[in-house]
Amino acid sequence: MAKITTIFSDVGGVLLTNGWDRNSRHRLVEKFKIDMGEFGDRHELVSTAFETGKLDMDHYLDRTVFYKPRTFGRDEVKAFMFAESQPFPDSLEFIARLAQTKKYLIASLNNESTELNQYRINQFDLRNYFSAFFSSCYLGVMKPDEAIYVLALELIQRPPEECVFIDDRALNLECARWHGMHTIQFQNVRQLETDLRALGVEI
Repeated sequence: MAKITTIFSDVGGVLLTNGWDRNSRHRLVEKFKIDMGEFGDRHELVSTAFETGKLDMDHYLDRTVFYKPRTFGRDEVKAFMFAESQPFPDSLEFIARLAQTKKYLIASLNNESTELNQYRINQFDLRNYFSAFFSSCYLGVMKPDEAIYVLALELIQRPPEECVFIDDRALNLECARWHGMHTIQFQNVRQLETDLRALGVEI
């Protein structure tokens, strides 16, 4: 087995809570008393553009929330969206240990809209762990589309057999595996450490 030189990791669901998932959107609807049917339909129409960097947060909110007068303001909604991001302390401690070995190139491989991605990088000091950020908002393509894995491998210039990709969703692992990468479905930190050690990763 080739020696692992590169570790790709998802962010939401592995290191932090998800940035803007279905549960967060339900909480938004409940908090601000928005019609779920209208919001859901509008979100679906623009979600791909939002997460691939083609639509910024203001335009996303124009399309999904502020297409008609509201009794609350845009800044309130943005604050709510940012506050949905919370850390998984055990996971962050683990990736910090991994980064401190300085033996691996560690990069994110995640789906995230531009402003939320930047907020999460800054708020949780993700630059301390990741040398590169292969986020959907920068690459213009989302997991599980196989193009994002091809791009990541081309940009990193490492053979796929030297790479491992960690994600909490099995669907997101399929195409990475098809392209020759090792994959680990994240469940908890103990399991992740065991699976990485089985691939020869030194922690």
